[in-house]
Amino acid sequence: MLSKRYRRSWALRDCTLAIPAGRVAALVGPNGAGKSTLLQLAVGLMRPTSGSLAVLGGLVPGSAEALSAVAFVAQDTPLYPNLSVDDTLRLVRSLNDRWDDGYARDRLAALDIPPGKKAGSLSGGQQAQLALTLALARRPQLLILDEPVAKLDPLARHEFMAVLMTAVAEDGISVLLSSHVIAELERHCDYLVVLGHGKVQVAGDIDQLLAEHRVFTGPVDAAQAVAAAFPVVRDRRAGRQAALLLRCNDTQAPPPGWQSNGTNLEELLLAYLREPAASVLPGPGRDAEEARKATA
Repeated sequence: MLSKRYRRSWALRDCTLAIPAGRVAALVGPNGAGKSTLLQLAVGLMRPTSGSLAVLGGLVPGSAEALSAVAFVAQDTPLYPNLSVDDTLRLVRSLNDRWDDGYARDRLAALDIPPGKKAGSLSGGQQAQLALTLALARRPQLLILDEPVAKLDPLARHEFMAVLMTAVAEDGISVLLSSHVIAELERHCDYLVVLGHGKVQVAGDIDQLLAEHRVFTGPVDAAQAVAAAFPVVRDRRAGRQAALLLRCNDTQAPPPGWQSNGTNLEELLLAYLREPAASVLPGPGRDAEEARKATA
């Protein structure tokens, strides 16, 4: 089990996680939950205090093999501000054996990013696109992104995600994306990981997670009996009505006088974030073969 400690506090504690290959996985959690720590461990920027982590079926993060196959885009899109876009491309090309210069230049030309302009003078959206292009031009098998669209306006965010998802469709890369923008996650991701208080709280296929949760609404005086019959994620009671988010599927009928409805990703996420003790582990549909092929 993976753990990381900073002096007296634990950023991650006893985490067990396996993400199937070929997925676009969303990493979600409140500030301080350990998301950035987990991503930096996955790319080899730091070492765990205890436990171990492997990417792409067994590569050690930070090893030569992993560095060649894993690309990382940090939240602050670190670039050399005084280098031109063209100089930035030449620098990254010199540092990477796997580099597609034609792809990088074609991608930036399509985005109207001038090659002679200094990286520091680009807009926030252009800097994010440049950072993403640098990562994708390395032709990685796994792309890890730490809140890459957090500071972008809606249009720049949409354009960034469009480029990312085109690369996923064309190259079949695996993606682990940390973000607070639930609408983007719901639109593009198919696997969900929720971190809370340094632990993995939820892990699973998004469609299956949604299928395994229902909202029961009914009279508050019968809520206790319903809550005792199902695993409860979130229990809300107001006046004469109760609304319970439960772990169950649409084949399980509610008791008389109650209604059963599906949920959405935002409601599911907020419920688990508000209830740190609730969890869905391990991720649905996992087996030994799937774990062997896990990306991280």
